[in-house]
Amino acid sequence: MSKSKLYSLMTVLMIAMLVLSACGGGAKKVEVFSWWTGGGEAAGLEAMIKVFNEKNPNIEFINAAVAGGAGTNARAVLATRLQAGDPPDSWQGHAGQELIGTYVAGNQIQPLNDLYESEGWLSVMPKTLIPLISQGGNIYSVPVNIHRANVLWYNPAVLSANGVDVPTTMDEWFAAMDTLQAAGVTPLALGEQWTKMHLMETVLLGTLGPDKYNGLWDGSTDWGSAEVTTALENFQKALTYTNSDSASLSWQDASQLVVNGDAAFNVMGDWAEGYFRELGKSPMADYGWAPVPGSVGVFQFLSDSFVLAVGAPDEDGAMAWLKVAGSKEGQEAFNPVKGSICARTDCDKNLFGEYLQSAMDDWSSNTVVGSLTHGVVANDSWKSEIDTALGLFIQNNDLATFQSALVAACASSGPCK
Repeated sequence: MSKSKLYSLMTVLMIAMLVLSACGGGAKKVEVFSWWTGGGEAAGLEAMIKVFNEKNPNIEFINAAVAGGAGTNARAVLATRLQAGDPPDSWQGHAGQELIGTYVAGNQIQPLNDLYESEGWLSVMPKTLIPLISQGGNIYSVPVNIHRANVLWYNPAVLSANGVDVPTTMDEWFAAMDTLQAAGVTPLALGEQWTKMHLMETVLLGTLGPDKYNGLWDGSTDWGSAEVTTALENFQKALTYTNSDSASLSWQDASQLVVNGDAAFNVMGDWAEGYFRELGKSPMADYGWAPVPGSVGVFQFLSDSFVLAVGAPDEDGAMAWLKVAGSKEGQEAFNPVKGSICARTDCDKNLFGEYLQSAMDDWSSNTVVGSLTHGVVANDSWKSEIDTALGLFIQNNDLATFQSALVAACASSGPCK
């Protein structure tokens, strides 16, 4: 073989090797599962994805979000995929028992201790939050935010026109809603079933107070007690002030009734504020806020976080996503748009609007308790039993049967065994 032919052959072989090397293992990508598809939620996620893409131009981001408030649909799809051995690389999960009692207990997610050490996150994440994402000395998720559940949103003009003050107690709230109802105003906007569970947990807190509320989840408050009966009666009464089409409304639909002046109040987490701003509404003009009556000085919290799947198809891509999710840049891009505050303690407060700055102050000074609806205080099994009992109660309005079912749920899946 001549030298020229030999050089040509070697050149072809080298090019082939480079092509094979570039194609080896396929293009890098990361599939991230969440339920952020509407309102300020989707916009917040897109803001964080933009940071990811800027930092990782060679990794394709696959946004596998599934619509459905509070993750009701997304978690069902995720459970099916996990059972089939087809996990996404990373997914959204609530800090607390949803994470520990479901995904850690099911050996479905990997520890992230090395990531926390390399990124220095232990010094910037709240010390109250780390135990809720840890088990057996391992840390299992990256929190991206803190949300407040016990927020009473109201329309200032509707309240003013009807001579109603912002209520601070359950009795004041019911009196205000009586006045509004008599004037032909929908007092309390409500949506699909998970928003009713959200309302229930805030009424339990507002009636029982933080200590007795916490006792529901550690077994020290009896679900069958008279004080819980009173709290459930308050919830039952609150439902009588709501719109008749609630079952067909999303949380966004229900919240919009307030800012459009079609209802006076709505109980929803502070992601609603991100949605209000996306609609072009102005704080204290189109909407105001206060703690749910009876819960002044208490911050009922939840935290969205992201995990690393056991058997993640692209673990490197997942780790790149988690680094952005836990970074100051990622959280400062995400949270002001989403309508939440950073999980990190070093974010620039000036990036946040009036409501979120007040939430930062309350988070640092209030008594903190966890949310049921959003995964902090109960694992998926217990929450599912409560949800089933709630659905039957909404249909039959039988309070005694409802309370008995809640007692049974605590005995079956909670600490009352």
